[in-house]
Amino acid sequence: MSHTAPSDTSRALTRSTPARAALLPAARCRRKFLRYFPKGFHDRKYLDWERGYKWSAHERWERELGRATFARLVRERQFTDVARRAVTIEARTNLLFSFEKMALRDAVKTASGAALLATGLYNLLHGRGAKQARFMSWINAVAKMPRRQTRVLTWPVVTVFGFLAAPDEHLFLKPMVTRRAALAYGFAFDYHSTPNWETYQSLLRFASQVRADQRSLAPRDMVDLQSFIWVQGSDEYPA
Repeated sequence: MSHTAPSDTSRALTRSTPARAALLPAARCRRKFLRYFPKGFHDRKYLDWERGYKWSAHERWERELGRATFARLVRERQFTDVARRAVTIEARTNLLFSFEKMALRDAVKTASGAALLATGLYNLLHGRGAKQARFMSWINAVAKMPRRQTRVLTWPVVTVFGFLAAPDEHLFLKPMVTRRAALAYGFAFDYHSTPNWETYQSLLRFASQVRADQRSLAPRDMVDLQSFIWVQGSDEYPA
């Protein structure tokens, strides 16, 4: 019989009663994740179900909208081409709801919408200045995109492209699942429904806490951290 090595979290459970109480939720979440994926982030089923398609989308982004290509397209004002590439890459994932995909496609059909996406996204990913200022500028760009039937400004739309383009830095936010996961993990997630910097910063702190607590599982990037969070809060993974 094989045995999983004791985690940093489980070793900490033997310290004091207050420490045990504080770390129990993280330990429970770890056990749930390993129940579905016994080999953790290197489990074949995990790669097939969670990481594989997200990483494939990132690799395609690198091929089609890597920094040099993205910069050239923006410099040449090929905004429609940028928007088409970005939306097509995302469309091959199941990260956005169908109504969000539709709202996004409708928004970038116009020249103004495509320009807002292309320039705003380039600034988020490669612009100068603090992350907070770049993120707020991106929110403002999405908020200005044309709307036909449903709103474009949702947390998934605001966070999906950064996640696919730069999974070492940006994290995808699915509100309901993430709120459930934070509750299960015992993390005080500062959530507000309208996209804002404070909630995104809180999300990054949540991911940082998961990375620290689950470091013995060796999460590689935000793809692994987002997947861990997803398992905790999604109906696809019953407790």
